[in-house]
Amino acid sequence: MTAQNNVDQFRQGFREEARELVVELESVLLELNEQPSDEGLVGRVFRALHTIKGSGAMFGFDALAAFVHRLENAFDEVRKGRLAVTPALVDLTLSALDQIRAMVEEENGQSAVDPQACEKILADLRRLMGAAPGATGAAAVPVTVGNPAAVCSSEAGEEHVWRIRFAPGPDLMRYGADPLLLLRELGRMGRLTVRASTAAIPGLAELEPQRCYVSWEMTLVTTANENAIRDVFIFVEDSCELSIEPESSDSSRTGQAVPEARRESAASEKQAPCDADRVATGLEEKRRSPGRRTTDSPDTATSLRVPAARLDQLVDLVGELVTVQARLSEVAARSADADVAAVSEEIERLTSALRENSMTLRMLPIRATFEKFRRLVHDLARDLGKNVELTIEGAETELDKTVIDQLGDPLMHLIRNSMDHGIESPESRTAAGKKAAATIHLSARHSGATVLIAVSDDGAGINAEAVRQRAIDRGLTSADTQLTDAEIFSFIFQPGFSTAKQITDISGRGVGMDVVRQKVESLRGSIDVASRPGEGTTVTLRLPLTLAIIDGLLVRVGEAFFVLPLASTLECIELTREEVEQAHGRHVANVRGQIVPYIRLRQYFAVETAAPEREQIMVVECEEGQCGLVVDEVLGECQTVIRNLGRLYRHVQVVSGATILGNGTVALILDPLRLVQEAVRAKMQRERGRAQSPVRDRENGHTRDNIVLPAADRTGAGAVAGASV
Repeated sequence: MTAQNNVDQFRQGFREEARELVVELESVLLELNEQPSDEGLVGRVFRALHTIKGSGAMFGFDALAAFVHRLENAFDEVRKGRLAVTPALVDLTLSALDQIRAMVEEENGQSAVDPQACEKILADLRRLMGAAPGATGAAAVPVTVGNPAAVCSSEAGEEHVWRIRFAPGPDLMRYGADPLLLLRELGRMGRLTVRASTAAIPGLAELEPQRCYVSWEMTLVTTANENAIRDVFIFVEDSCELSIEPESSDSSRTGQAVPEARRESAASEKQAPCDADRVATGLEEKRRSPGRRTTDSPDTATSLRVPAARLDQLVDLVGELVTVQARLSEVAARSADADVAAVSEEIERLTSALRENSMTLRMLPIRATFEKFRRLVHDLARDLGKNVELTIEGAETELDKTVIDQLGDPLMHLIRNSMDHGIESPESRTAAGKKAAATIHLSARHSGATVLIAVSDDGAGINAEAVRQRAIDRGLTSADTQLTDAEIFSFIFQPGFSTAKQITDISGRGVGMDVVRQKVESLRGSIDVASRPGEGTTVTLRLPLTLAIIDGLLVRVGEAFFVLPLASTLECIELTREEVEQAHGRHVANVRGQIVPYIRLRQYFAVETAAPEREQIMVVECEEGQCGLVVDEVLGECQTVIRNLGRLYRHVQVVSGATILGNGTVALILDPLRLVQEAVRAKMQRERGRAQSPVRDRENGHTRDNIVLPAADRTGAGAVAGASV
């Protein structure tokens, strides 16, 4: 059972590596399409294909190895200058990558290979190689996917005889390598004669199950060169003794090689077995050799793969520990025992360090997510007949894995929308004085406790009047309503909203942008749209760094507790009754000569207790500038484990979650950005004369601190605030 578990573990490790290599291959192939003469890119493609083939054969993915072998042969021809890099070759390889991805996932129950598509790809590849000037007849060798025995050398020319000596090291099998698979791959390259030496096998009592004691001496008749043979052992070369030597030139002529090889093989069987002591000595010298790479040694491994589920479980346990530590701090504060207080402080320090480290483990660069869209842009540009280049900035920006995993769909829909609606045809761009080639720019950067991810294009921009007219037709607004550009652009995120005149495979059904909004809001993020006619559009996603644990400031309003993200809080100042009276009813404060507007959380959440003589203003940073949130008391910093509120409160936008304090009280985690946006929206409504009357306010909503809230927001926020008291 343990052996089977090890096999499954190695196969799963190969799948993860293959997924990463396929993403890398897509990116490199698209670069190669733009720079077909770049030998470095060709080498990267060849090495990635060789890695997938070699690892696949090693771990039993024989059909995958057979299929990739044909692609590897094609790019070997490119390396030798006998086949040119053309858009047809790149497109064919990209299509092959789709099938490789399916083969990797097939045994995992997630995908199915299309045999007809594989055969068509191989047939097109044979035609492409056969039509190339200087091609060496590789098209004459048929290949059937799923039959690894059909794979053989694609090179035509003189056959040579090679003497190969292979003695696995003591750790080779512990790394998951199977020597028999290596011998099988050698056999596919030509005619192979093998003689095994078993002299090093010890007695049963001394036998180690995970160590290979057998060595082999082989004779291979093939058209392949030494580098191709050595590539078979590329993953185990540092864990074995390997020698590859050619026979004398007299015996390497075509037609003579086979008899010579047979005679050599017959003579070699009469020789004494391989000296086990000499093999062991050679392995020991190789291990001590200063030229040996040390990065593969288990003692110097710099990274390891860990299933994401284990990291999630670790963060959950750390979250529980943070809650228990808060409870311990409460107990220590009420206790007069100095030892309890000292232990509480030490545990708090260790918990904080553990939290930081566990959260860092979940942080990943966003590069892989960005890079996979190169293929999407390439395919859509071809289908739409447009010339589009994707540029990337800030790919090393790190984000929580949970957030990254859910970014794929929103970014895909934004890019598809830009390609179809925003970017014009090359003819239209040229007529407008633009470059025929358009650009889509993906960028990411940190901004406090959030990450800003932007999708920009230099297309025609959003036709605000067309969007407004479509919104009127759908009854989303009236013809006499005055709307800002931001309000008009917000309509494109409504379900079923589209300005396309006809439905295509890419857009026109009104789905996509509403998915973007729903997904971003589920991540406690927000969306901003900026567009200028004729210049382009930028959609910015503002997302939290993490969805698990944050540093916060615990505040009190009446008997209700709230948490403000520490990263978005600038400072805390006092607000006295005299300062309120001096403002003459306006909710503004003078902070060192700067006028800062503020929102009273007491009125916003309908907390009915009397306000204290001195209140506190928490100054927060938002897109509109600085704004204040008035609270009764600031209780101090706290490590906040974010808990979802549940489906009942999913429409409450100003509250991003809840947490449990050390005394068991529930505290709401506020989103300062959303609070300020609500205030700005209400102010703009009043300025346009669309504020509700006091009678309707009592029926449909509350007017809090001169902020008009819709009934849905008022009910959700008020209900949750009441639950926390």
